[in-house]
Amino acid sequence: MLAKLADVYARYVALSEKLADPDVISDPAQFTKIAKDQAEIAETAQKYEEYLSVQKQMQDAEEASLIEEDKEMKELLLEEVYSCKQRIEEIKGELKILLLPKDKNDDRNCIMEIRGGAGGEEAALFAYELYRMYINYCEHHRLKMEVIDINETELGGIKEVVVNIAGKDAYKQLKFESGVHRVQRVPETESQGRVHTSTVTVAVLPEAEDVEVEIREEDIRVDVYRSSGAGGQKVNKTETAIRITHFPTGIVVTCQDERSQLKNKDKAFKVLRSRLYDYYQSKNQASLDEHRKSLVGRGDRSERIRTYNFPQGRVTDHRIGFSLYSLDSFIMGDIEEMIEALAVAERERLLAGE
Repeated sequence: MLAKLADVYARYVALSEKLADPDVISDPAQFTKIAKDQAEIAETAQKYEEYLSVQKQMQDAEEASLIEEDKEMKELLLEEVYSCKQRIEEIKGELKILLLPKDKNDDRNCIMEIRGGAGGEEAALFAYELYRMYINYCEHHRLKMEVIDINETELGGIKEVVVNIAGKDAYKQLKFESGVHRVQRVPETESQGRVHTSTVTVAVLPEAEDVEVEIREEDIRVDVYRSSGAGGQKVNKTETAIRITHFPTGIVVTCQDERSQLKNKDKAFKVLRSRLYDYYQSKNQASLDEHRKSLVGRGDRSERIRTYNFPQGRVTDHRIGFSLYSLDSFIMGDIEEMIEALAVAERERLLAGE
């Protein structure tokens, strides 16, 4: 580990020197690239620098204690040695975490898709509640959410909603939400007070850049049609809705949220790129390892990941066996504790080499 850290530190110093080079400063593109590369390893390099500093402080104190004749001063030096040893162990732990392989998609924006599953109208109503939960979370964390497509029901539920979420580490914050969310409660339409179980699926995809996914014209069909809605003013009289079908994968994307056909088309292609990026990335990953099936990982959206039990006021994430008894605030967007618990579990899994 120390050899790897020495290499990282040497690279950090070299990049820092380049950033002070007049030729690099005068080239905005080159300067930006080098600055980004340096920023990616800055925290690790600075932590290693602290490790070296504390290690030298410990060695100096050890050497001084060997020749110190004053008993009281000798004890103080030995206390400093002990304190430095403790701090060195702490820094080593921090460095191990910093050296863990990073998800290259963590700093991306993301596409979130929420769909009602088993349970009919109750599933659609719960899909709307999850949608509101993520809206509140995004507002609290300064993430911008933009609706790409939404299919509402007459009773106020959602059959499907697709949104773009933009902001710092958007994908990193929400990637563990992918999966099947199960709700257990008495529906408003239930006259006998029986608890029903319904499901909603959530998919969180890293937003793909244009250059990362090639979409050939011969591989797609773009259909234009009139958007539908709950009726009244929401029904569009002109053909502005877009449906894109990708033949090689069978992926179909629709967008009808905007009144402009061009805007709907741009949004639909954004979703298509992200779905294709996730599709091909998942295929490559599946051929290399089984991490996609791990308890936390990126989240298999076919797996039940979480249960929202309203009679008991409990929300449980089954991947890590973690429960919170604050369902009322959780469903209003206070999900930080769950997200942090999932991130910690993933970090521990990586540290264990699983």
